[in-house]
Amino acid sequence: KEEAALARMCHQAPTDKKPEAASWYREQGNREFKQGRYQAALRLYSKVVSHELPGSPEVSVCFANRSAALLHLGHFEVCLEDIARAESHGYPDRLLPKVLLRKAECLLCLGRLQGAQDILRVLESKIALDGVMTTHLTRLKKLSLLKVKLGEKERCPEPAREARGGIQGKPEMWEENSSISGASSSLSLSFDAERGRHLVASQDIVPGQSLLKEEAFVSVLCPGESLPLQEGDTAWDTRATNADLYCHHCLRQLLASVPCQGCSYAKYCSQDCADVAWQRYHRTECSLGALLLTLGVFCHVALRTVLLAGFAEVSRLVGWSHRGDKDLQNPEARCKPVSEAPDAGAGSRGIPGCDSSGRYQSCYQALFHLLPHTEQHSPEHKFLCTLSVVAVCKQLQAAGLEAAVLNQESPQPSKPKTCEKTSAELSPELKTVAEAMLRHVLQLQCNAQAITVMQELGPGDGAVVDKKPVRLATAFFPVLSLLNHSCCPNTSVSFSGTAATVRASQPIPSGQEVLHCYGPHRCRMRVAERQQLLSQYFFECRCQACLEELESGVKSVVSIRNSFCCPKCQAQMQGEEDTLCCSNEACATSASRESLSGRLQDLQQQIKKALDLLRVGKADQAIKMLMKCQMDAGTFLSPEHLLMGEMEDHLAQVYATLGKWQEAARHLKKSIEIVEMHHGPSSVETGHELFKLAQILFNGFAVSEALSTIQRAEGILSVHFGPQSAQIQELQEMKACLSELPRNILQRT
Repeated sequence: KEEAALARMCHQAPTDKKPEAASWYREQGNREFKQGRYQAALRLYSKVVSHELPGSPEVSVCFANRSAALLHLGHFEVCLEDIARAESHGYPDRLLPKVLLRKAECLLCLGRLQGAQDILRVLESKIALDGVMTTHLTRLKKLSLLKVKLGEKERCPEPAREARGGIQGKPEMWEENSSISGASSSLSLSFDAERGRHLVASQDIVPGQSLLKEEAFVSVLCPGESLPLQEGDTAWDTRATNADLYCHHCLRQLLASVPCQGCSYAKYCSQDCADVAWQRYHRTECSLGALLLTLGVFCHVALRTVLLAGFAEVSRLVGWSHRGDKDLQNPEARCKPVSEAPDAGAGSRGIPGCDSSGRYQSCYQALFHLLPHTEQHSPEHKFLCTLSVVAVCKQLQAAGLEAAVLNQESPQPSKPKTCEKTSAELSPELKTVAEAMLRHVLQLQCNAQAITVMQELGPGDGAVVDKKPVRLATAFFPVLSLLNHSCCPNTSVSFSGTAATVRASQPIPSGQEVLHCYGPHRCRMRVAERQQLLSQYFFECRCQACLEELESGVKSVVSIRNSFCCPKCQAQMQGEEDTLCCSNEACATSASRESLSGRLQDLQQQIKKALDLLRVGKADQAIKMLMKCQMDAGTFLSPEHLLMGEMEDHLAQVYATLGKWQEAARHLKKSIEIVEMHHGPSSVETGHELFKLAQILFNGFAVSEALSTIQRAEGILSVHFGPQSAQIQELQEMKACLSELPRNILQRT
């Protein structure tokens, strides 16, 4: 029954290639292209490429269509790559003049004049050989225009742009730790029964200093929301999810994806990434796509972890765990070296996960030693995890992939299979794989690290770019996992592709523990909410913030600032029960928590409608609705409520869309005041708001104020993301641009 139910669920998340889906997406893409919506057309053409069967004559046309959208968007290098793909897949000779003309235009735009000339000569000869000249009349006209442009470029070559030395950020000072891979020499590894393994500052650390740089041992892209296909559906989802926007191997943003040859799901930024992924893990995962999407990302991470480690290493450590099972459940006992297998156990320094030389490395052995907390998980949860792992292993066996898992052969791309019913007993080797996978699924609850990325909101073509952090992937970072949690951490974590960088967000004196926030932060949640969320990690948080709120009984800053206010006198409403009372004794107004919460939800819905109006170009209506929301909010929300700041931010966005820079700046400054109250003047949230203000002031030519805002934003963001980050580079470019303005303009502004 369970297998049959799982099979039905898998049918709602198909990953096989469907030519009928390719045809449908092509029609949608052509429609968007004709209406001039080239970005939407580009995404749809990529979906076409993913669904076309390898060897199909339509594949070359797919790449050619996508190259046309790329040309219109100004992505000339990537357009040339797609043209090369179209040619290599046998693009029809009768249509070749069209793509050659496109190729010449790209080369011309890139300033490669000789290449453009060579293509034009080939194109002229092809058109001359064609007897039916009328079919190429339009192309001949465009060709003559290109030749005129080419002549002008040769006569008046563009002056070479001088490189701006100031745009490059200063290289970061870095000395790697001899005992912890990827860690700074300013850290040391410690262990005690209460805190387990943890990192401590071995010298004074300053804000912004890099402490740890680690490449994920394994990462799996979170697919994002998608519409499941229902029985009898003939249309497919046109929305772009994470699975369409990022490379499934390196997590870089996709522009023109390279599809997997065997399934429609996996997409890559280059053929190199596609080949590496296939060789290391996707050759096994490819035909299991629907099952892995159905079971969820933890199960997928567990399988990929085993595939990357290799069966020999997995078998060795699973065997060791059988011999030292009691040690694995007892952290103190695990500090003792394992005499049977010193290289697999605690190592000479007596800390779990270290190798025989006492070095803690970002490797499978360290990952294997992360605590699974087997005794703390509920029996129901363990049963569900076991069922999921067994389903994957049975499917591996049924699909004939056991040899690939055991690293004995490399299968060729094949048609993905949905969950098939099989009653065969698992082989001893697959039972070992299943045991390791189960361990990793249980470990992930406490050790999974979300890889986040700043994603643009809206089309991204405005003068002011608004971004928000989104969860992109789930990963194992063995060294990053050494950091314990604090609701008021002293570090900040940023990501570039699959690499994590940890920086000090405040001064850390020598001897102090280096701490990381697992999610519940004192600026975002009350202590009760934080403690409840942290219960999934099987510990009670005793950080400074929690102790202050729990022991002193002081009301949290979040409670005070995000409170309701009296509808009559605007004093703070208070009370822990369902009925809230005005704190002003002379007023004595009361209101039910439920009614005020209902008003808050209605307000949030109205704000969402206002933003929808902005998205369809109705800025004036959006302003009116947001102003009305502000007036309503002022009657029952605290002036420092985060939603009040969000409304100011949205108004700034609308005014920026209209080019009313002074109004936009005025509203954004109010938003920044509230953000600073909640998160602090040096927080990453304040840094992002200042970055937006810098863009607004830059576009409004408020030069002196823009320069001071840029300097402040730089100071905050470089601490959290480093001097080489994209936002820092953009701020430096704005600063350089403003500094080059004539002196008389600088004096006036």
